[in-house]
Amino acid sequence: MRRALPFFALLAAVPAVTLAASPTALGIFGDWGAFRDPATPRCYAIAAPSATIGTPQIKAYASVGTWPKARIRGQFYVRLSKARAPNRELRLTIGDRRFILTGNGAHGWASDARMDAAIVAAMRSAPSMRVQSGTAGGGAITDTYRLRGAATAIDAAALGCASIR
Repeated sequence: MRRALPFFALLAAVPAVTLAASPTALGIFGDWGAFRDPATPRCYAIAAPSATIGTPQIKAYASVGTWPKARIRGQFYVRLSKARAPNRELRLTIGDRRFILTGNGAHGWASDARMDAAIVAAMRSAPSMRVQSGTAGGGAITDTYRLRGAATAIDAAALGCASIR
């Protein structure tokens, strides 16, 4: 069932550069949306956090993207709601699985394609995921995402770019 409210929340989470490229909505699935950006070309599933612990400073989102011309599929990316402090671990917890992401500032991603695949597999079977890190001044930030609809949105995004070579 599609809901209008998460769609507007997702649009707020999409970077302005992405909005300028006029992505096509492939569908809204629970708390996740799937989009196709023909200008790049790329397709992605995306969601805004359902909760944040700490003081957010940036619009956070998590996404799983496909760039067919670069032969990249199922690449996980997260933008935290606040930049992490240098040399602080960026932890992703999905169910009982824990991943240490790489990245810088407010940006995080898997260290390799194998980790991307493990993250996506974990997302398919868990109800939520949590991204945590320490911030400057000794604080911390935790963004929590509901995963209802994530698997369908990821699949819709992959199908949305299936014909691009």
